[in-house]
Amino acid sequence: MRPVELRFTVPVQAPPEVVWAAATDWARQGEWMLGTEVHPVGDADGPGGRLIAVTGFGGLGFVDRMEIVEWEPPRSCRVEHVGELVVGAGGFDVVRCGNAASTFVWWERLTLPTGAALVWPVVRPAFIWGMRRSLAAFAQFCREYDRRGK
Repeated sequence: MRPVELRFTVPVQAPPEVVWAAATDWARQGEWMLGTEVHPVGDADGPGGRLIAVTGFGGLGFVDRMEIVEWEPPRSCRVEHVGELVVGAGGFDVVRCGNAASTFVWWERLTLPTGAALVWPVVRPAFIWGMRRSLAAFAQFCREYDRRGK
């Protein structure tokens, strides 16, 4: 099967350094990413860092294991999905749009297993809705993150 490619952008009223800090605050990703908790495995602040994301609703879900392969603060982070179910690449970019604004770009290039590939056309609209909702929440999370000075 050919890879599924997804790309989402959201404007954020915060400087890139704040957006980067908020995006890489792995333990708090569940505050803005719908149905997902991220657990860093040891030091996950650079290449070789590992993350485990657990995504699910109503008792159904999956585990997504990732390894950080590129780390360029405050501009880009790339991961390889290395789990049994989720395989491929993903990441985010932070683009400066003036002194106090940014664009956050989230992307995934995934190869789905046969079963998931069969249901993807049905699941895709809900997934896209969830990502758009999550990234809108992320933009708000960044504004609050900036005010707290974290």
